[in-house]
Amino acid sequence: MEDKTKVVLLSSGFSMFGMRAKIALAEKGIKYEYMEEDLSNKSTLLQEMNPIHKKIPVLIHLGRPICESLIIVEYIDMVWYNNAPLLPSDPYQKAQSRFWADFVDQKVYHASRRVWTSKGDEQKLAKKDFLESLKQLEEFLGDKPYFGGDTFGFVDVALIPFYCWFYTYETFGNFKVEAVCPKLIAWTKRCMQKESVSETLADQKEVYESVLDYKRKFILD
Repeated sequence: MEDKTKVVLLSSGFSMFGMRAKIALAEKGIKYEYMEEDLSNKSTLLQEMNPIHKKIPVLIHLGRPICESLIIVEYIDMVWYNNAPLLPSDPYQKAQSRFWADFVDQKVYHASRRVWTSKGDEQKLAKKDFLESLKQLEEFLGDKPYFGGDTFGFVDVALIPFYCWFYTYETFGNFKVEAVCPKLIAWTKRCMQKESVSETLADQKEVYESVLDYKRKFILD
């Protein structure tokens, strides 16, 4: 009989959204089964567990699916609340964390994707939008070690997976994040000292090669 108490994560290797779930699970010390998805040939399990969007990541716990990466991270934080809390207990601070994590999805992600999928004036605008969003995050970070203050938290989990994509954005867009956001890069280096992060994030050059391969297959230059 299938063990419905086990934790299963459906994701794909270079997905920053899947990395969020991996980092949160690692922070909590939760053992889980990882199942790699081929997004060009999605498994029956993925389509059954996320019938609305059929997207990764999906966390399966107690035989039930949880979809969307930020919802997954918050679910992990609520279920295993006794260890390494990611969201603050204060209602205002919790609301702020949710706002900035959503900002990462709404601003950083969409602009960053346009950096490597576009050209010319459209790419210039994408680069401007991407760097502007990072500068706004850097301003929110301020002089704190982490977005969560002295401890690694929800916004840190939301943003740090993008770091392994920085080389790709910089190479296609011909810029350096550190030149614009030095405090943010210092933050990434602090995060990379955490085992949950360093053992989860993909190699930057491998991400770049995967993007090149994707563009050759699906994007006509």
